[in-house]
Amino acid sequence: MAHHPHEHRHEPRQDEHTCEHRHEVGHQHEGEHKHQHGHRHGHGHGHDTDIDWAAMAPHLEAQAELFTPLYERALAWLGKEVTEPGLIVDAGSGPGVVSCLFAETFPGARVLAVDGSEPLLERAGERAARLGYADRFGTLAGELPEVLGELDYPADLLWAGRSLHHLGDQRAALAAFAERLAPGGTLAIMEGGLPPRFLPRDIGIGRPGLESRLDALQEEWFAQMRADLPGSVEVTEDWPALLGSAGLKHSRSRSFLLDLPAPASDRARAYVTDSLSRLRDVHGDALDPEDRATLDRLLDTDDPAGVRHRPDVFVLAAHTVHTAVKPA
Repeated sequence: MAHHPHEHRHEPRQDEHTCEHRHEVGHQHEGEHKHQHGHRHGHGHGHDTDIDWAAMAPHLEAQAELFTPLYERALAWLGKEVTEPGLIVDAGSGPGVVSCLFAETFPGARVLAVDGSEPLLERAGERAARLGYADRFGTLAGELPEVLGELDYPADLLWAGRSLHHLGDQRAALAAFAERLAPGGTLAIMEGGLPPRFLPRDIGIGRPGLESRLDALQEEWFAQMRADLPGSVEVTEDWPALLGSAGLKHSRSRSFLLDLPAPASDRARAYVTDSLSRLRDVHGDALDPEDRATLDRLLDTDDPAGVRHRPDVFVLAAHTVHTAVKPA
């Protein structure tokens, strides 16, 4: 039976940060959000408080839309695990691309997009209305996980897509998520996977293996981002064990692939360009001069060796979903 919670809105605090899948800077441990998305998000997930999310929204939407085939496969798998949910909560929804995919996948469910950014939630609501889901779609603005205390009903499915790692105490956040589940409800988190790949190992310019070296810098960035979060607590990223420690049972994990082969489409090339640009901005000073020069050539729109023109550009990424169930 579908629940119909009232829509809640309140102004987010200055320190709230959104996380849907930000595939760029920021833990490019994937992402769309702030990048969603492996270890390299392309949603750059920075713990920044001065980002203009309204201005970022089209970019976030474009990235999530590019990754839609991956999300569709993940949600189809969830559809076999979760039958006829009444309320689905997307915790860290960003502009609502995935939230609306939930509405499409589960036509009998009410979907609630939760995020710290009111401008992004406005985009989510507009998307839901445009797609015909407005009558069963709501938004809730506030800081995770505390804002979930405002839910009118417990969730039958709570999804956190690459948003958990933006919370300082991940174990406590999982416990809070579990608390907001209905008996028999499912918690699904998307964390981990593989770093995305855009180019062959040897691209004909510079030293081979550029992306692997960028991966190493991203890992250091991610560790520092986690350490700098308010209330940061180190935890072993054994997600099934962490879900178990939150009182949940029957944990399962599965990875989903995005495979957009060369030659890449214009939309995929735009994503690759944006991802590499953010990596250049964040890690430019840490790169050796040769790698920096190679990256600059890849980003040069007039260079035949740049990603806009070269025929070998692709997008290959894998994200992992972990699920567990609250005892009835």
